[in-house]
Amino acid sequence: MPHDPGQAPERPAPGRPAPAAPTRVTVTGPPRRHRGPAHRTAYRPRTEIHEQTTLGHTYVRSLMRTQLRSALTVFAVLVAIVLPLPLVFAAVPHGRALEWTVLGFCLYPPLVLLARWQVRRAERHERDFVRLVEDQDR
Repeated sequence: MPHDPGQAPERPAPGRPAPAAPTRVTVTGPPRRHRGPAHRTAYRPRTEIHEQTTLGHTYVRSLMRTQLRSALTVFAVLVAIVLPLPLVFAAVPHGRALEWTVLGFCLYPPLVLLARWQVRRAERHERDFVRLVEDQDR
């Protein structure tokens, strides 16, 4: 006889075994994560870049534009250094020693410094880009 919630359960008679209790079954589902007001879906620029979305394309284009601007600046300085040399050599008659001195000793140090400056700027732009992407990833 089923148990009526309003009545007390029946007790077994002395000497008789108690009826077997119904087996309990735990019903579980997939684990749930609490999504309170503080939880937000993380914005991931790296995903945007990896999936080549429009926003990811914009991030990469921004880096490329910055690198191009830097390279064009270095190119302009290089042209400003090298372009006047033929005029200087033409202005000095019979200046073979001057030509070799300028080309051999005076031109290379500024070119090496300019190249090192460009590499440092390019690396800095890339570091800034990675920092931008990483900071927004957290």
